[in-house]
Amino acid sequence: MLLEICANSYESAINAEKAGAHRIELCSELAIGGITPSYGLLKKVVVDLKIPIHVLIRPRSGDFTYSRDEFEIMKENILLCKELGCVGIVSGVLLQDQTIDQARTKELIELAKPMSFTFHRGFDWTPDPIEAVLQLAVLGVNRVLTSGQETSAEKGILLLQELQEVAEGEIIIMPGGGINPKNALLFKESGFQEIHCSATSIHQSINNPKISMNSTSLFNETRIAISNKEKIKQILERINS
Repeated sequence: MLLEICANSYESAINAEKAGAHRIELCSELAIGGITPSYGLLKKVVVDLKIPIHVLIRPRSGDFTYSRDEFEIMKENILLCKELGCVGIVSGVLLQDQTIDQARTKELIELAKPMSFTFHRGFDWTPDPIEAVLQLAVLGVNRVLTSGQETSAEKGILLLQELQEVAEGEIIIMPGGGINPKNALLFKESGFQEIHCSATSIHQSINNPKISMNSTSLFNETRIAISNKEKIKQILERINS
């Protein structure tokens, strides 16, 4: 069974290769479910690693329904990954009702070729996962990363197995979410070809920063923070008066 490591940094990527992982999904910011890594990180990882690299194409945190400009940014990042020699893309788009945006997802798939295309865990928000996986198979997605619509893949094992039966080998169902040394064998015994995990450990880097740089109000998938034009104008009026 193939092990894909979700690498959130250069050190994570290097550790994955040194430990014998078969592939990485490169991203940034695990705390918000991952976003597209920076150009500098992406280029250095591509140059230094020998194992295949898949790249998360997600322009921001929050939902998976994107504006026209956000969608254009995603396409530009896919072209960049192709230029750098990446093996695969991890992405996808949902409609407002959380069903698969088939038109936009198909556009990303076609743009990414010949790179592999994985539909990310936005899949776990879809209201009808069986219908969704059938749609993705028709679109030409190579694999679906999913926890079985539960907080962990272990809890979602029954749906994962059902999805695998429905896929009938046309699309890889790749369990991900809470997979660790204690439960990894469960997925091999269940016949899955690939699994995905971050295998992270937490290290204390500093003690009690003077002030926190985190914003707890923004750790909410139902919200998107956007600079407000009126507030900007008001500030400018104040400082220019």
